[in-house]
Amino acid sequence: MYTYYISVGSNLGKREGYIQTALDTLQTVDGVMSVISSTLLETEPWGNTDQGVFLNGVFRCESTIEPIDMLHLLQGLEQAANRDRKVHWGPRTLDLDIILVFDESGALLQVNTPELIVPHPYFWERNFVLEPLAELWPEFSYQGQSIRQRAQELQEA
Repeated sequence: MYTYYISVGSNLGKREGYIQTALDTLQTVDGVMSVISSTLLETEPWGNTDQGVFLNGVFRCESTIEPIDMLHLLQGLEQAANRDRKVHWGPRTLDLDIILVFDESGALLQVNTPELIVPHPYFWERNFVLEPLAELWPEFSYQGQSIRQRAQELQEA
């Protein structure tokens, strides 16, 4: 059994609808349980900033699905939302990224393959991930720093 934290975002079309459909679909997948969502936040784009604002949040779920298979499941949800991957960090109908994965003992999984890197390499640099993650897990800390301290640090930068 794994615990997944998945960032979710959308800045094209019916943003909330794309996110809600992904959440609803994830709740129906065999081997995925206890899916919850943070509050969705409207945020400025990160990386490629010449695009519309995003709705961002984080999903948390329990699952028996292996991380690489979860990645493929999430990519299928993006495809169902007509995700276009032509521009790196460009506008998108739906973006689902595995941020963190914990095994049943509570240990953080480390995955480093050409297809998947966990923890997500930029999650600790993105307030649009940290704020909703802190809502779901206010006591979380990473590399000796609390999520609240890190979010505050990023806001002040």
